[in-house]
Amino acid sequence: MSLITTLARLEAVRDGRARPLATVRHRHLAEKPFVFVPLTTAGEAGAPLGAMVGTDPDTPRLLVVPQPRDRDLRSAFLAELAEAMLPYIESYAEGAEYAEDTENTSGSEEPCADAPQLLVPSAAGVEYVRLLGRSMRFRRTAEQDPDAPHPAPPRVPLLGRWLTHFGERARVPGSSLLPAMTQLLGRHWATGQSVLEDQHLGALLAWIDPPHGLTGAEAAARAERERDRDGLLVHPPAGPATDPVFDNKRLAPAIARYDQGRTGAEREIHDLLETQLRPTWDAVWRGVGLLRALPEGAHVADRWKRDRWSYTAHRDRLRAGEPPQPKQDDAVTAARKLGARETAQAQLDAQEALDDPLVMAGRRLAGEAFEGEVTAVVMEYSQAKVPRPRPLVTVRTGDAPHPAEGARLHRALPGGKSQSAEFVAHEADGTLTVRLTGGMGRGKVPEAGSVPEPGDTVCWTLFEHAPRGGPELPDPDRTPWTHGGPPAAAAEAPDPVTAEDLL
Repeated sequence: MSLITTLARLEAVRDGRARPLATVRHRHLAEKPFVFVPLTTAGEAGAPLGAMVGTDPDTPRLLVVPQPRDRDLRSAFLAELAEAMLPYIESYAEGAEYAEDTENTSGSEEPCADAPQLLVPSAAGVEYVRLLGRSMRFRRTAEQDPDAPHPAPPRVPLLGRWLTHFGERARVPGSSLLPAMTQLLGRHWATGQSVLEDQHLGALLAWIDPPHGLTGAEAAARAERERDRDGLLVHPPAGPATDPVFDNKRLAPAIARYDQGRTGAEREIHDLLETQLRPTWDAVWRGVGLLRALPEGAHVADRWKRDRWSYTAHRDRLRAGEPPQPKQDDAVTAARKLGARETAQAQLDAQEALDDPLVMAGRRLAGEAFEGEVTAVVMEYSQAKVPRPRPLVTVRTGDAPHPAEGARLHRALPGGKSQSAEFVAHEADGTLTVRLTGGMGRGKVPEAGSVPEPGDTVCWTLFEHAPRGGPELPDPDRTPWTHGGPPAAAAEAPDPVTAEDLL
């Protein structure tokens, strides 16, 4: 946790209201997100109990499993979920021509014009999406395997592959294909409670927008613990696990009546689950409204384009008839994913600081950037055969950066470009001297506007603005045996027979 985040949480406790951590929205928010609020059965991981889904806050679709232990009912639930979700996911699949001869890994000339966005209430919902994808993508349909004892409905494995892709993409920092509302709100507001307590969506919203006459702490306590006369939560979180009191007093008796075949038992379960899901459904859309009030950051569109590329690439893999994602990645694929996520995290940190002065203030407090007024500019040139401009720029600043002599510095220029420099000296009067080394054009005279003038306010960072990934990894067939290679066929081949093998 950064110093400025800690300060914002302390101010939230003092003021009784969440404090902003950003001045812009750092994540993409679709015009028409698909909200998925799942509910699972206590005591059995991944057993669906119900879900509320849809793109319209006023008309959600409720899916119910009246008896979670019944395999056929669970299969019917997954078929209904595929019927509700796949048309939305596939509606974005057009808009990019398939072309195998391009350099793009997806095999397409351009990404799809837009991509779907699944929105869940909390991080536990993201994990549940991954679990659903893993349990669905390998199932066999009656068309694929006529002898399967419990064939899956036709579209269920396809939805499993899509959910697996969304779940994997959610691991990439800055991705917006499968965001959790608690993570989106927690990135933009700091509350006076712990990060773990922020996973309760109702409590988080209570800190951000408390009711009139209540502090954030009071409103959050009410959202977490307030119960009615029967001991049931007034604001059930749908976490996606259910409240034990609700299970014992309401759900278990209703399921028992359903097992006995009593009339109206299924409708009763339907109404009970609606009371547990609707508060969270409304809370998600309330969070959407709060996020829409923030202007979008400048680099959000670039990150969303990478999400569109990933969606387009997976669409092309499905159309090409490739098999489902493996249960476990090989060593090279796992290393590539890890490297890509590390690069994405570095890029996200840099882009958020460049987009948002409040985030940049945190980097300045940490000594990773400094801002000040230019007091002098001395034009100097390199000693190369063709001299290049290397002006010295002196900056007066109140920040306390920690660059070593010769350290590389970076400054954002208009048009999304970056200028490089190197640190020269730190004087006792609080001024710093840097030498510009790039971003001035190729001529002997710097381009107009590329060299700051006395009186200008500039901001230099010690971190790169466009971090790059690490070295290329070997192909799987060139991977050492210690890391899962070479392929099994080559590894099992016998040694060649030599003269020493013959008596």
